[in-house]
Amino acid sequence: MTTDSTKPAPGVLPPPRWAVRAAHVVAWSTVPSGVWRIALVLGVPVGVMEREEFLAGLPGHSPLVAMAYVLLIGAVAETASYVALGLVRPWGDVVPRWIPLLGGRPVDHRFAVLAASLGALAVTVLWWVPFFGGLLTAPSPDPGISAGEVFFVASYAPLLLWGPLLAAVTWSYHRRHRLRDRVRRAVARTAVRSTGTSGRQG
Repeated sequence: MTTDSTKPAPGVLPPPRWAVRAAHVVAWSTVPSGVWRIALVLGVPVGVMEREEFLAGLPGHSPLVAMAYVLLIGAVAETASYVALGLVRPWGDVVPRWIPLLGGRPVDHRFAVLAASLGALAVTVLWWVPFFGGLLTAPSPDPGISAGEVFFVASYAPLLLWGPLLAAVTWSYHRRHRLRDRVRRAVARTAVRSTGTSGRQG
């Protein structure tokens, strides 16, 4: 028997299309900067830093250490951004069964909303402050812009979408679960009233 991986948990409305698309943008937003870092280690001209300059800050100036370092950073960033998909997928409602001890248990959506909200705030500050702060404090730009500089900006600019889009998807997730809880409370109140009425009639 198979299950629909896109079907929400019972009682939860499906996510709106815009939220699904936004979550996918978040999940992919970290990929271009990861490619940029790999290109830097491989010696591709990236405009704002030379390979030797980057290697000088690592133990032994080793390209292997550098590659391991950038792959680790990329894996952490992409894993963190991928979690946004949980806000529009069933595994954001019920823990997948293959996870030991927790598999099959419902996700506490209040904890998920809190964690995602803090994450959205953190990545917004992490990327927006250096990006726009750097623009405000940077000296007047040269009239010419190299292809490497364009590559750098194009690679890191998607990270500016991470925080705001994650916040929007989190709001959608919270709204869907809040509506489910309201329906459940209304059904429970109706059941209690029906039981009381039946008891008086008996």
